[in-house]
Amino acid sequence: MLTLGSTSLTIVSIVAAIAVACLFFAIVLRRQVLAADEGTQKMQDIAAAIQEGAAAYLNRQFRTLALFAVIVFALLFLLPGDAGIRIGRSMFFLLGAGASAAIGYLGMWLATRANVRVAAVASLPGGRAEGAQIAFRTGGVVGMCVVGFGLAGAASVVLLYKGDAPAVLEGFGFGAALLAMFMRVGGGIFTKAADVGADLVGKVEQGIPEDDPRNAATIADNVGDNVGDCAGMAADLFESYAVTLVAALILGKAAFGEQGLVFPLIVPAIGALTAVLGVLITRVRGQESGLAAINRGFYISAAVAAVLSGIAAFVYLPSTMADLPGIGAALAENTADPRLISTGAVIIGIVLAGIILKLTGYFTGTTSKPTLHVARTSLTGAATVVLSGMGVGFESTAYTAGIIAAAICAAFLLSGGSVVLALFLIALAGCGLLTTVGVIVAMDTFGPVSDNAQGIAEMSGDVTPEGAKVLTDLDAVGNTTKAVTKGIAISTAVLAATALFGSYADTVTTSLAELGSEAEVGGIPAAMLAYDIISPITLVGVILGGATVFLFSGLLIDAVTRAAGAIVFEVRRQFRDNPGIMTGEVRPEYGKVVDICTRDSLRELATPGLLAASAPIAVGFGLGVGPLAGFLAGAIATGVLMAVFLANSGGSWDNAKKIVEDGHYGGKNSPAHEAVVIGDTVGDPFKDTAGPAINPLIKVMNLVSLLIAPAIVAVTVGENASTPVRLGIAVVAAAVAFGAVIASRLRAARLGAEVESHAVAANTPQPG
Repeated sequence: MLTLGSTSLTIVSIVAAIAVACLFFAIVLRRQVLAADEGTQKMQDIAAAIQEGAAAYLNRQFRTLALFAVIVFALLFLLPGDAGIRIGRSMFFLLGAGASAAIGYLGMWLATRANVRVAAVASLPGGRAEGAQIAFRTGGVVGMCVVGFGLAGAASVVLLYKGDAPAVLEGFGFGAALLAMFMRVGGGIFTKAADVGADLVGKVEQGIPEDDPRNAATIADNVGDNVGDCAGMAADLFESYAVTLVAALILGKAAFGEQGLVFPLIVPAIGALTAVLGVLITRVRGQESGLAAINRGFYISAAVAAVLSGIAAFVYLPSTMADLPGIGAALAENTADPRLISTGAVIIGIVLAGIILKLTGYFTGTTSKPTLHVARTSLTGAATVVLSGMGVGFESTAYTAGIIAAAICAAFLLSGGSVVLALFLIALAGCGLLTTVGVIVAMDTFGPVSDNAQGIAEMSGDVTPEGAKVLTDLDAVGNTTKAVTKGIAISTAVLAATALFGSYADTVTTSLAELGSEAEVGGIPAAMLAYDIISPITLVGVILGGATVFLFSGLLIDAVTRAAGAIVFEVRRQFRDNPGIMTGEVRPEYGKVVDICTRDSLRELATPGLLAASAPIAVGFGLGVGPLAGFLAGAIATGVLMAVFLANSGGSWDNAKKIVEDGHYGGKNSPAHEAVVIGDTVGDPFKDTAGPAINPLIKVMNLVSLLIAPAIVAVTVGENASTPVRLGIAVVAAAVAFGAVIASRLRAARLGAEVESHAVAANTPQPG
């Protein structure tokens, strides 16, 4: 077993101390946020309703997910391997899942208290700067928790398990990814069902503003911003952090030996320190845009992280491959300088984050040509708005995928053609990108906090016209920051998934080697163990991987459609049955809409989760480790394209709506406004439900494959090979996946019949 020297153990201990310091800094920022004024009593009452709805939803969601966590915890014990590793992997699975849930809850809790404070300061002198700072530092708290929990978990595993740490960290990453996917799915369905329902009835049918208190869906919409964008995104970026570290340590051990286990921890530890810098220096100066201040903080912290990472590489790593203890013979002959190529890989990741930020901002920003084009098409109706937004999404996909592919190619070139080294450098690039994660989370949380602040101000009516303008500007900035952080989250997902893909290959190779080169293959075709893409059976795996991403996306969009339909009927019913709502004499029943969102989002949790976990098992045991590699490749390739398309299409529709609402092309309540509202409602489940959920999906499927690879090899090759057992497992897994999808379809048909009966009843004249 690989051991760690005293120097390496000291460094890992310092990393753990930095993680703890990040959590203390989060506490300091939290106190600063909560020290701000809470505004008028009416503002506080509205904020309290949002807090109550968000907490109730997440509490119910966590109770539902606890069952999944217990089942997976038990199943991890059944995987082959050393008993101590299996116990550690299962325990750290729970820790990873718990950390992901805790970060999501912390993000929601603080965001639902910061929103009212941002609304309260908007009308004060300097309200723009102070409001932006409160919103950004709220995100800073969440960002520091992401960094702190992620580094603490990884460092603890390395200190406890030394050379066996990568195997145990698989459980930590899997727990984080699985919970993040569920939170993304549930929160995404909740928030977009409420948003779509509120817009379609409020804006389009009744002609009232977005956050008008007469709309029964407004509270649910604001709750959804927090459980979807705050809790969901925070959990998503945490699992990206954890999974990237898992892949980096697995591949680092294979490529650099002892120092390959430690250097991937040093880089994000530097990122933790520069995240503190980024949060502290992000301040709005005078009348400048909040986006300019946020971008400045991001780029300065990223540049400092690049410099410090280079210094760390030259201090810690030797100048030649041969001087790396524990390195393989093949890599020892590589003439590359480990210090230079490691620094180069980290810089690739940091530069990638900056380019993606710019590129996504270009395709979704309110002042950029693509979004202005989408807004202009509102003059010819909703159909052209939808078509132009889809065109922007498709076009942006090519550029974003090309940039990510270029980064992967650059890492490969640095390796000198060594696949093992290239995969480690890709994982290091992911670690480099994650040096910016503290600021990225702060940028993302800025969006829902400013959005909620505007909603609270509009519902309370206690903000001056100048304050309302400040909040509108902050909300527009928040829309852009949410869009660009989605682009960066996609990039981290691709790098992490690519690195995990390499980890999967390493695991399969190790498992085959342990059985010996003379092991019998049990009469199975050799293609089941081969990775040749030209093999038809491997190509089948590629097709199935891509198809799974499409099926997953379709299920989520359809789930939002069903939930939004129920909300539309409920809000219409309230307007119809209580005419006093429109005159302000009757208070809408906000709680009923929150209950519908909660019920429908939790009802849809199981299907995507079962699909993500079961599909790799069915392919792997049914077709073999080679086709499973193809399955993962297909899922990664299709996943990045689909995620970028969905995110950027939705972002362009959202900001096109903002452009029209600012007075262009007829402004609010014009035909153009109705067209962009419809476009925005199409984009809502694109950018905030299906698109973001693809990120954890591809990592969950990669981690499942990584965990089951030794078991597939065990029942395929050697003395324990058993075709009946292998096929039996595949059939059960396929039945679970298809059964979940069929159950979802049956549920959809039943709910559709209920909705139709409600519609008929609503249009039937009542006696008397």
